[in-house]
Amino acid sequence: MSELTRHHLDAAPAIEDTLATVTAAAVEYIDGVDYADVMLVRDEQFESRAPTAALVIELDAAQLRLNEGPCLHAALTDTVVHCPNLSDDERWPRFAAAAVDAGVNRMTSFPLYRDRRGGGALNLMGRDTTEVDREGHAIAAMLATHAAIALITADRLAQFQTALASRDLIGQAKGVVMERFDLDADAAFKLITRLSQNTNTPIRTLAGQITTGPPTSVTAPPKQTVTTDAPRC
Repeated sequence: MSELTRHHLDAAPAIEDTLATVTAAAVEYIDGVDYADVMLVRDEQFESRAPTAALVIELDAAQLRLNEGPCLHAALTDTVVHCPNLSDDERWPRFAAAAVDAGVNRMTSFPLYRDRRGGGALNLMGRDTTEVDREGHAIAAMLATHAAIALITADRLAQFQTALASRDLIGQAKGVVMERFDLDADAAFKLITRLSQNTNTPIRTLAGQITTGPPTSVTAPPKQTVTTDAPRC
């Protein structure tokens, strides 16, 4: 774990490199683990990340197709799932049969995180029914924690970068409107906001339209007129 963390800090690897390091370490350091991957389930769609073999992707797809299986259960319920002998496991009979036919007889899934869109799990698979010992489970739990931190960090970074790009784009659009209609920054932003509401267009989308072409849909704000109640002469 010290080596994994030091590599992550020193090299700042991409998320795929980090997950690949985690799944490779699981196969290398945990006795009885022959295959591993990280399954992400988001918005009813799945991703098999950093699989150590093509077989893992096929079994993940089978779980989604059958809507049952230990990896799917761990990812969506935030619980560790042990299947020491799939041929005797009655919880997911259809998937268990498919896994045994593919040569996988044992699985353990460690949840990574859970949010409103779905979840994820580190999945460890073995060809035989030899139970992973206590040390192996401890290593797997640490690897799962490392993968979870990497995924959450990458997601937060992506959100930040998207927000930063949106802010810059809106700032550019505001500058265009300020110059075109001789407005100050506050009035320009209010005009963009009002147009966004009137056209039911997200502000970021509208800002992109303004900055990439002539803002034909943007009209000047109405001029204010001053009225007075003073009597006529």
